[in-house]
Amino acid sequence: MLSVIIPTKNRWVILQRALEAYLKQTALEEVSEILVCDDGSTDKTPSVVSEIAKVSPVPIRYLRQEHRGAAAARNLAIKEARGELVLFTDDDVIPSSTLVAEHCKWHRENPDPGVAVLGPVPWDEEVHPTPFMNWLITGGPMLNLRECSKRRELGFEFFATGNLSLKAKFLREHGTFDEDFRAYGYEDYELGYRLASKGLRLLYNPNAVGYHHKFVSFADVCRRAQQVADAEKVLRTKEAGAYLSERAARSRQSLGIRIGKFLARRIAFALAPLKPLLDTHVPLPRFAYRALYYAYCKSPARRTDASVWKAEKGQATVR
Repeated sequence: MLSVIIPTKNRWVILQRALEAYLKQTALEEVSEILVCDDGSTDKTPSVVSEIAKVSPVPIRYLRQEHRGAAAARNLAIKEARGELVLFTDDDVIPSSTLVAEHCKWHRENPDPGVAVLGPVPWDEEVHPTPFMNWLITGGPMLNLRECSKRRELGFEFFATGNLSLKAKFLREHGTFDEDFRAYGYEDYELGYRLASKGLRLLYNPNAVGYHHKFVSFADVCRRAQQVADAEKVLRTKEAGAYLSERAARSRQSLGIRIGKFLARRIAFALAPLKPLLDTHVPLPRFAYRALYYAYCKSPARRTDASVWKAEKGQATVR
């Protein structure tokens, strides 16, 4: 049996859709409960969850904490979960009807305690993803579906809780989320690193699909890069941070990477007039997306330039 864990904050509209989709699973009998972990919402989240719980054929349990971040919210649910498996997902990920069935099937076929299963999170077609958004998840800085599709087993750096299941006992015995990570960025990576040292094996099931119901602008992506840069400061205090720094140092020594970054900066300058097209459905070459992303989102000088990433006001950050 499986416990679904969904952290949330002030996103009741899309959370409602996600919960309704879980109640339409082909393997609903495999779901022992759905745990909604509210990280201090001030909107209709409590009442929406309560109303759905009244008609749900499986228990929906509402857990609430004052705002402490998604890592703490997930840990609260891990303590409460009753299922042998836990399925981590996000409040804006709409599960396909067979998502639960696919996760459970792969765990039955791979009963080793350290096995985790990752499913893809493509964009929901209802949000009309742009070519730039599709690049983000097929070769860009978000979940690299192109790379995942080439393998059955992935490294811990792909450990991402948008659509991931693992054995609850293994998780409790070997580590939960580090609550020093209060905002977005690196909390999954850091936990994946620790679990890998205890025998984590991360398998990729392309059929366990959850759809990311979110439109992402270029400004959103730049804000996300700033959050990740801030979270990196926390990561540097952890063992996983030392590992990442060592790997980054090796990359910086690569002549090919140094040349690539040099060219990216120069190409981006020439491509700057094309930047407004990133939020349209006009396709650009993949190298243009990479060059503009690196120049405007990853360059240290640009990351602190509010004119680059400051709001299209009111939009949520990418998660």
